Amino acid sequence: MRTTGRVGVYIDGFNLYYGARAMCSSGAQAWKWIDVLALTHRVIDGQVSFATANNLTGNVEAWSGADIARVVYCTARIDASHNPEGFAEQDVYLNALRASGAVDWIEFGHYVSRAKVAPLALRTGNPSLPEIFTSRWPVMVQDATGAKVPEARFLASYLHTEEKGSDVNVASHLVADVLSDSIDLAVVISNDSDLRLPIQLARGRVPVGVVSPRPGSAHGALRHHEPLPSTVHWNRNIRRADVLASQFPDTVAGVMKPPSW
Repeated sequence: MRTTGRVGVYIDGFNLYYGARAMCSSGAQAWKWIDVLALTHRVIDGQVSFATANNLTGNVEAWSGADIARVVYCTARIDASHNPEGFAEQDVYLNALRASGAVDWIEFGHYVSRAKVAPLALRTGNPSLPEIFTSRWPVMVQDATGAKVPEARFLASYLHTEEKGSDVNVASHLVADVLSDSIDLAVVISNDSDLRLPIQLARGRVPVGVVSPRPGSAHGALRHHEPLPSTVHWNRNIRRADVLASQFPDTVAGVMKPPSW
């Protein structure tokens, strides 16, 4: 296993966006104008400092002085017909990523929009266990005779828009670059458990750092479990301070930050 040299970085753009929003949107500081190259440098430097302080020798040897050689940003174009403002802002951001040299390649997935039917539900103390709303006062269902129908469910048809392809695109670029010997180390910025197998395969050939943009711990399926303190693999979480410290200037390579950002 080679342990020095060229770093490939593979970013799930929407995973990063929603993770950063969860951490930062409650504050007054701007956070959307993320320089992903600066963010990656900051995360790697933080890991090297942590490894040095904790005597993780293999980790320090592998990642100290490593050079970011390739950054792949995977996303999908927002549907302009449903969200014209979001489409325009995303277009500006993608132009900034390209013009600044923060990314080497942008890989696009796609959105799928369809009408879905689902029962109405209520929030509970446990977000993962919503309560299905049934017929009860003050909204009661009656049958044709006027008799109450308790426990009847309410169904709603709604527009469901889903981004598809980013996880597959991250996995494809990661595995292709590892197998073609284009990189010596890899950083994956995502908390998508669907990436478990490609990350596991990549870790069999090169050191891999997995960076979760979500608050709290990284998804267990993506964590590396090795008892040796000299491991060359690692997992980290992006912090709010990392996002706020990794912002482009208001104008970068001639591209101006959207006014609402």
